[in-house]
Amino acid sequence: MTGQGARIVTLAESWLGTPYRHQGATKGVGCDCIGLVRGIWRELYGNEPEAVPAYAPDWAERSGEERLLEAGRRLFGPALPVDAAAPGDLLLFRWRPDCAAKHAGIQAGPRHFIHAYEQAAVIRSALVPSWRRRIVAVHRFPPDAHD
Repeated sequence: MTGQGARIVTLAESWLGTPYRHQGATKGVGCDCIGLVRGIWRELYGNEPEAVPAYAPDWAERSGEERLLEAGRRLFGPALPVDAAAPGDLLLFRWRPDCAAKHAGIQAGPRHFIHAYEQAAVIRSALVPSWRRRIVAVHRFPPDAHD
């Protein structure tokens, strides 16, 4: 595990137990999957790179656009091959092939990831085949001042 990858996993683990809150991005108070990534970004770099507009729970279905994938490319660079995922990488998921990507998590090891799960909290989940097959993009966080 790289230094930055280990740091990102440690940061993600510090969010474990944070209640699920749609559009939230505050450790210990509440976040959704996007808020978890936003919070880790702030802890790494200080400021978020862009404002996140308000979004409804069904934003991905209604928009017809790949907003999450586009944001991943814009903020993290080109996606890596799924089999290149390493601890600390951002994972983006699509629930069904005909739907836009709408879930995010942090690879925590070869068989686990950390994510904010609706009706639960920020949790560590096994990266079982049903999750693994839904991964549509893997992104590495840009280098931070500690690397």
